[in-house]
Amino acid sequence: MEAYRVLLLMGVSGSGKSTVGSLLASELGWKFHDADDYHPEENRMKMSRGIPLNDQDRIPWLYKLHGILLREIASGERVVLACSALKKMYRDILIRGKDGTPWKHDELGKEEEPPEVKLFVVHLSGSFEVISGRLLKRKGHFIPPKLLQSQFNTLEPPSAPENFIQISVDKELSEIITTIMEAVKVQ
Repeated sequence: MEAYRVLLLMGVSGSGKSTVGSLLASELGWKFHDADDYHPEENRMKMSRGIPLNDQDRIPWLYKLHGILLREIASGERVVLACSALKKMYRDILIRGKDGTPWKHDELGKEEEPPEVKLFVVHLSGSFEVISGRLLKRKGHFIPPKLLQSQFNTLEPPSAPENFIQISVDKELSEIITTIMEAVKVQ
């Protein structure tokens, strides 16, 4: 089985995606991208006003992230991506990109499937109470704690046939990193 080139850390705001992702990338020697860094200004402004994003807000952002992942993989990189990826549809976009993308034709005129990102999903999960407590302590982030309930409402935890593990955010950071590192080795 081919090794995963992209490890997706997903979960609601405040689940620790950025913290775990940056440490994990450093441990693995992989490149790290925080999806929040790629939100358009309109999305950031909307969230900072306490307005949840909808599919129309998120989908162009996810297409952009898919393109970034394809470029990184093409250049030989392995990537840790911290991204909420709350719905299965969002994770599918990270894997396949834009639905309806014209397929390429090889020199014989045969259709070739569009490139996919081989993704291993790590769902950082926790109770509303635990994550809400974390958000109340967080300073300087554009997503206010009052958006947390909308994220839990939107959340579709990964399930088969997705390639994933779920880890509780109640664990110590070092234990979370170790668990992920062991899971990546097995893959």
